Amino acid sequence: MAGHSKWANIKHRKAAQDAKKGREFQKHVRAIMVAAREGGGDPSMNIRLKAAIERAKAVNLPADSIEKAIKKGTGDIEGARYEEVFYEGYGNGGVAVLVETLTDNKNRTASEIRHLFSKNGGSLGEAGCVSWIFERKGTIFVKGEELDEDELLSVCLESGAEDLTREEGGFTVTADPSLMSEVREKLESLGYSVERAELDMIPKTQVTVGSREEAEKILKFVDALEDHDDVQNVYANFDIPDEILEEISG
Repeated sequence: MAGHSKWANIKHRKAAQDAKKGREFQKHVRAIMVAAREGGGDPSMNIRLKAAIERAKAVNLPADSIEKAIKKGTGDIEGARYEEVFYEGYGNGGVAVLVETLTDNKNRTASEIRHLFSKNGGSLGEAGCVSWIFERKGTIFVKGEELDEDELLSVCLESGAEDLTREEGGFTVTADPSLMSEVREKLESLGYSVERAELDMIPKTQVTVGSREEAEKILKFVDALEDHDDVQNVYANFDIPDEILEEISG
């Protein structure tokens, strides 16, 4: 989990820089549409929609775009119908890769994702080949390096959270998806600064990357997948040691 979270933090910094791109906004719009279609348009009753809206607001997606996306999802106004499809396979060094997409053309997306796997030294597998390695969790990033870890852990456990991990710039709290909002609200009520809260796929086991060369290949592959218009999230079970990650991130 530690390696996953370290890279997640780098990805979030990268996403903040890329958020000006129109396609980044479009990915958030699609996520809101699908969440609203599957769970209804009320974020207080739909945890997935609430998380999607929060992610969209974090990159400054306009409020009217969020509202329109919700209405398209619930069918109040007409819009393209996107379907959630997961693709599974392996990257360099046997790293398990799970790709979450939202697409209006499964055949096109499948072909393009397969090409990206092949081009980057990976192999696309059958449904279920790696999904068992991951479990869906709510992850909450609490900002602040000087926080009392024991005190924060106590608050988290009392709120129903499962784990607390120190990260660069703060802590990552892990909770069951159904309790994510409750844990977040408890933390905020006590004055903690919650930078983001989202649904995530956490790997149960990890593959340690042994060299900078291998790490760069894997990260290049992940970047290529994330740059695809239909891709919402990429999950992988690599663990890059701190010293290698620091070299790469500069």
